[in-house]
Amino acid sequence: MKYDAVLVMSFGGPEGMDDVMPFLENVLRGKSVPEKRMKEVIHHYELFGGVSPLNGQNRRLISALKDELKKHKINLPVYWGNRNWHPMLSDTLRAMKEAGVKHAIAFVTSAYGSNSGCRQYLDDIERARAEVGEGAPEVDKLRLFYNHPKFIESNVAHLKESLLRIPEDRRKSVHVAFTAHSIPSSMAESCEYEAQLLETSRLVAHDAGITDWNVAFQSRSGPPSQAWLEPDIQDHLRDVAHRKIKDVIVLPIGFISDHMEVIYDLDTEAASVAGKAGINFERSLTAGAHPSFIAMIRELIEERLQDSEERPCLGDRGPSPDFCHPDCCPHPLRQQATTSTTSV
Repeated sequence: MKYDAVLVMSFGGPEGMDDVMPFLENVLRGKSVPEKRMKEVIHHYELFGGVSPLNGQNRRLISALKDELKKHKINLPVYWGNRNWHPMLSDTLRAMKEAGVKHAIAFVTSAYGSNSGCRQYLDDIERARAEVGEGAPEVDKLRLFYNHPKFIESNVAHLKESLLRIPEDRRKSVHVAFTAHSIPSSMAESCEYEAQLLETSRLVAHDAGITDWNVAFQSRSGPPSQAWLEPDIQDHLRDVAHRKIKDVIVLPIGFISDHMEVIYDLDTEAASVAGKAGINFERSLTAGAHPSFIAMIRELIEERLQDSEERPCLGDRGPSPDFCHPDCCPHPLRQQATTSTTSV
């Protein structure tokens, strides 16, 4: 299939306190989130001057990707568009149209399949195309990559770096908690998000030589009456403390970048819980702009450009399809508060 551009598509994040409320209004349009949760999120941003690390990390990823494509003689321009903050996706598609782009490959900064992590990106692409109108570029999203060898490799590398920060005589008793954004149970029942997270975590733990590990969840934003995926990372750390474990490494496997929900919910809140419980807390980096991760993006682009039948993956689940089924990851019956206010 012929493509003439690459689009990096992400969630977006504010870059100053003046941006925070307009950003949150974009995130929450059509959703009902408790006022208490809104105030909590605003306070999180205040602690960091209203700046999410996400846009900065995406700039580094895009710069590295451009170099990687050039190195492998893939002569495609790279554009960047966000769902909820500048550069907005519709503005990017408009610029692409003006530049003569007809058909783009989209890399979405989300590795797993769920309504908020995949389907909403597809919906936003179509919404933005409709806003641009006639001549808007077609956009095809690349496949999910939760079990791609180089995604696993980048996370293993960061996990091993964390292990080296723990005294050698204690490394064999380390517990690893792989975290991901919690979603409503009703959403989880209609997608493979939880199974994919477990597979990624298993593959990373195996390659890093870790035997004591679990998946925990973070950053829920729904009302207490609504069931969300558990255990929460804070509760999990308290349970780990009862086992007299001295060292815990937390690897946010469900995230691609060290954005607000990582630096606040883990580095601030979870680290505080661990400290009070007497646990040495180490937090691994996300895939970010690790060379293996950048190489993975290039490989995903190449396989689509070349219409290759080879789809690298690890584990038993096989590769995700190139194109999502129209009915996959449907909107949950209860739409209230099912999207995070700061997630990728």
